[in-house]
Amino acid sequence: MDYSRNVTYFTLEGHIELEKYRYVYFIITLIVYLLIIFLNFVVIYVIFTNKCLHEPMYIFIAALLCNTLLGSTVLYPKLLIDFLSETQVVSYEACTFQSCSIYTIMSSEFMLISAMAYDRYVSICKPFQYATLVKISTVKKILFCCWFLPTCENGIALILTHQIKTCKFKLNRIYCNNYVVMKLGCGDISVRSSYGVFVIIVSVCPPVVFIVFSYMKILAISFKNSPNFRNKALRTCLPHIFVFISFTVTSCFEVISSRLESNIPQIIAMILSVENFVIPPLLNPVIYGLKVQEILNRIKIIFWKRKTKIYF
Repeated sequence: MDYSRNVTYFTLEGHIELEKYRYVYFIITLIVYLLIIFLNFVVIYVIFTNKCLHEPMYIFIAALLCNTLLGSTVLYPKLLIDFLSETQVVSYEACTFQSCSIYTIMSSEFMLISAMAYDRYVSICKPFQYATLVKISTVKKILFCCWFLPTCENGIALILTHQIKTCKFKLNRIYCNNYVVMKLGCGDISVRSSYGVFVIIVSVCPPVVFIVFSYMKILAISFKNSPNFRNKALRTCLPHIFVFISFTVTSCFEVISSRLESNIPQIIAMILSVENFVIPPLLNPVIYGLKVQEILNRIKIIFWKRKTKIYF
């Protein structure tokens, strides 16, 4: 803690053999971060620049990938700086802001995936009502809720965390986590911890239940129709299902690592804590870029034109 400026600093002690492997960590992390930016930007650019893709399904995909980029930006730049620094410290304000931002983005991700499930549900199960139920104005309202509601929920958590008097200043992690920061407090954190559990339940359970319900209805409708209809429905839904499963699994690892980090080896805790910032950000644009035919066709056109210019 810096008493001269009355600023609280935390030491991040989750790094493993940083002195020995700092440049290896830096290069690998930089490559991953640049790949995340490139892959997500390509798909977002394709959707943004092609008017034929300005439809609800593609707008939701672009919003999901933008959310992914925001989450990566909250984590990776600070992580890269820490790898090259002699001491890995973060101010209390920056730490709580990072932890609040991470949970807000994760909550938004679940809501965005559920919005995509709703879009597919209406498109396949109620095709004649699609134009009425999923208008662009409706999409804007849904996107607003997907970011506004998690911000409010986690904003309250941020306020509750700021009310705790900090007595310890060492975090056994490589980035900030709200629950771990609360555990550094002196007093009773049961109420604040309970609110954190409430936020997790509210952020995860309703979207997950709705997503599962939507895709069960889609599967039921698909298997009652012709093979051609079934194949088309599954082709449009499978990318969303893969994204949902990968994000849910890695999010569970993040929660487990933060709640049980004292009971598991440090190397495993570190791997579990960063999976959510590596696998979905790299996997999502690849899935949508390769599996959604309209996006894949536009990407091929872009790179084919550039290749042709190089030769001619």
